[in-house]
Amino acid sequence: MKKTFDPDIKIEGSLIRHFSNLVKINGGINLAQGIPGYSPPEKLLELLSEARSKDVHQYAPGSGNTSLLDYLYHKYNASTILADIIITNGATEAISLIYNYLMYITDNRNFNVAAFSPAYESYIHLPQIFGHKFFSKIIDDENYFDENSLENFFIDNKIKLLFIASPGNPYGKSISKSKLDFLISLAEKYHAYIIIDAVYNELYFKEAQNLLTDNVISKNVFFVNSFSKMFSITGWRVGYLIMHNSHYTKMCYTHDYIGLSAPAPLQYAIAEFVNSSNYSQYIIGLREKIKSNYIYAVEKLSKEGFYCPHADGGYFVWCRLPNGFNDSLKFGLDIYEQTKTAIIPGVHFGKEWNNYIRINVARKETEFKLGIENIIEFVKKNL
Repeated sequence: MKKTFDPDIKIEGSLIRHFSNLVKINGGINLAQGIPGYSPPEKLLELLSEARSKDVHQYAPGSGNTSLLDYLYHKYNASTILADIIITNGATEAISLIYNYLMYITDNRNFNVAAFSPAYESYIHLPQIFGHKFFSKIIDDENYFDENSLENFFIDNKIKLLFIASPGNPYGKSISKSKLDFLISLAEKYHAYIIIDAVYNELYFKEAQNLLTDNVISKNVFFVNSFSKMFSITGWRVGYLIMHNSHYTKMCYTHDYIGLSAPAPLQYAIAEFVNSSNYSQYIIGLREKIKSNYIYAVEKLSKEGFYCPHADGGYFVWCRLPNGFNDSLKFGLDIYEQTKTAIIPGVHFGKEWNNYIRINVARKETEFKLGIENIIEFVKKNL
């Protein structure tokens, strides 16, 4: 195999794609991409098989499968909080749809965007695609952020859109209700918007977090979630967004020309599953597997000099490299070349994170533990 690391070669595009492709092409352990190593619920797969004989092979309604929408409206008490819901092609399309919608209803020439850092790649690259300025605010491990500092950050950079992920990716920290309420008040005060990305919301380590608890959803807030991580079906691409009902008509118009509809048979199978099955045991089991891997990784890596800030949930261990390693891209390329274990360099999430790496913990236990042991042996060998 051709040597992986060449300092003169610049990797174009997503590092997540690059490192995942190394495994797909050359083999190895993929702790890079956020892909679950678990099978979906058996009942869900049975329902998908049954969909072959159902009349669900044409376009789904633009806003989504009626039965699936009914489930979501009930789950989130959407009518009471004056909210409407649209099914999308995964959470990624939901985020992109909201972004395009905001371009439609606002003056997009001075549309500054921010996220808490380390930030998921979509939050960084969507503004770049639209030619907008992106600003980051580093998460405080203890307090998430200081209110006065955050408001000054908001004012100084004239922020019009703020991304919040809870738990986050790559850093699985959750935001408290009081902090979220403060951010919503800032958005309302300065005529800005917030996108709450909750795709890991069900995969918490200690306590469930309800991010939509107000009596009425703010007109300045958009809520995004998906079934992908919850049911280990990332390839199905079925997500949804929740918004104040004043946005619904124009959002549907935008959606008609961007996503149109998620695949109807997949929506049908999910709708039948969530409305007829007790899926909580699957979620509990998945949550325990991920948590167990997370605890194992943090314990092992911490003994070898890694610093792993506490995470509240999600798919990942986010950790600082031991002393002696300060180039996350070189670390990632070298460790794959030597051990066939793929991780994501922290620099992917911002230049300030070049001495961090992200490790996917949502993998089968045997494979995952081998990957962690490979990382530890690599560090011992190369210090």
